[in-house]
Amino acid sequence: MGNIMLSISFETLQRIGLSNAFSMQLAELPANPDTHLMRIIEVHKDRLTLHNGEHSCSARVLPRLVTAMAEDDLQLAVGDWVVSENNALNEWWITARLSPANHLSRRAFDGRRQSVASNIDTALLVMGLDHDFNLRRLERYIALVAAADIAPVIVLTKADTVENAQLRIAEIIQRIGRRYPVFAVNALDKASVQQLAPWLNRGQTLCLLGSSGAGKSTLTNTLTGAGQITGGIREDDSRGRHTTTSRSMHFCINGACIIDAPGLRTLRPDGDDDSMHAAFDDIEQWAAQCQFRNCRHESEPGCAVREHCDPDRVFNYHKLLRDMHRLQQTPLERIAERSRWKTLMKSAGLRGKQKRE
Repeated sequence: MGNIMLSISFETLQRIGLSNAFSMQLAELPANPDTHLMRIIEVHKDRLTLHNGEHSCSARVLPRLVTAMAEDDLQLAVGDWVVSENNALNEWWITARLSPANHLSRRAFDGRRQSVASNIDTALLVMGLDHDFNLRRLERYIALVAAADIAPVIVLTKADTVENAQLRIAEIIQRIGRRYPVFAVNALDKASVQQLAPWLNRGQTLCLLGSSGAGKSTLTNTLTGAGQITGGIREDDSRGRHTTTSRSMHFCINGACIIDAPGLRTLRPDGDDDSMHAAFDDIEQWAAQCQFRNCRHESEPGCAVREHCDPDRVFNYHKLLRDMHRLQQTPLERIAERSRWKTLMKSAGLRGKQKRE
């Protein structure tokens, strides 16, 4: 690896999640004693905060790297490992990005990809046991992390404020089975959140996902002592006030890294048919036993999916597939699709008028 080893302490970086999987990439970097390997812990509009396992610094991205990443439809995200250099003016510049083990992203309404986080071992899907409880939204989050091949753990917060926590857990198991761990916790209680200890080992990286007001920042504070400011929630619908406005990484005493993200107002998974099938693998398994190979699971006889799967789960599955296919369309394809539907609706309206006459 040449002189690059002079600026890299593997033992120190392993504390913030560096794994042996990146060794081959490091071997390909040019030897330079002024080169440092760091991890992105915060992303702002024009600057990023980096950490080397001991200290943090503010840095900007080299223009040529910005151009190269834009051409490849890539964005830097919290959790990325980057190569950085410190110049004579004591300015830190990011010169390269190591290819991530995985990258979590979502789609905007116009189909553009929006980065959330990189190099995640476990996604904690946080949902409150109040008005925030929503099984369809939970399935969207599962589809989101399945697209990035990230293992989910479902965390139900505010267990101290309700009496039906076990009933809610039973609802989740009845709908999606026992394929994912589910816990009900009081995010303010250290003893309660110890249920998550198996996923908080040294060097592990977790990302907290959930709606605003679900208790992500409170959970982060309890696990890490980060001291983030948390806001109240509206009593009428339990929605949060978006106290967390940017993604940031925090460190647990035992060595785990936790990425806290703001509540996602829109949630469109950035995946394909395979990732959607993985998120709804029970539907796919039963579909193989339907009487008809092209069964749409609507009114066809001998449909094994309708017989064994929750009807609302099947509905949500088809809706997510439609949304995903729509986002994968080119602008011209979307225009053609809208034109086709306008023609169909116009024809249907004309036929209805003729029947009335």
